[in-house]
Amino acid sequence: MTISRRTVNRWAMGGLAASLFPAHLGAAAADKYAAVPKDDSEFGTYTQPWFLESFLELADDLNEARDEGKRFAIMWDLDGCPYCRETHLVNFAIPEVQDFIEANFTIVQMDVRGAREVVNFDGTDMNEKSLAKHNQVRFTPTFQFFPETLEELKGKQGKAAEVARIPGYLRPFHFLTFFRYVHEKAYMRDKFPAYLKSQVASLKADGKSIPKW
Repeated sequence: MTISRRTVNRWAMGGLAASLFPAHLGAAAADKYAAVPKDDSEFGTYTQPWFLESFLELADDLNEARDEGKRFAIMWDLDGCPYCRETHLVNFAIPEVQDFIEANFTIVQMDVRGAREVVNFDGTDMNEKSLAKHNQVRFTPTFQFFPETLEELKGKQGKAAEVARIPGYLRPFHFLTFFRYVHEKAYMRDKFPAYLKSQVASLKADGKSIPKW
């Protein structure tokens, strides 16, 4: 599915509610799944109200996620990034997508050029920009997914600390499927393309098609 910029803008103005929800539920549902403009954004960056309001002490964030039975992830974005905007206004606006991710993941949003101070998993202090470079984050949006426990992170630095990543924009079905891939720990046995292929085959075997979100 190719999503034009005009379509994204129309959805952001309310068209998405009409296409996803019954008329009598549209406004309430749209509010529940609406992205929020970031206060410090100059060029139009969004966030999700259910993202973690973090002190950016990553070990604590990972432990909090584990205690809630969730996986910890970082969303890297950039002010004015069109595909970051699309992720918020398109992908996260779909109830099935947001509901699954919110229920199973704790996400902290960071800026690849940001100046906020972060305490990395090993206790090292650096700003967001330095951490992005340390983690070899080159595209936005990028989602980094991490192990369930700090024990699994011992001796691992940068990109080696993650279990999986989304390096750029994915369309909604692929996006949700990637989060399912991490949730099921399928990364321990398969690369994502193989997992995606199996999910598509499973849908076809059940007489279903890929959702046309």
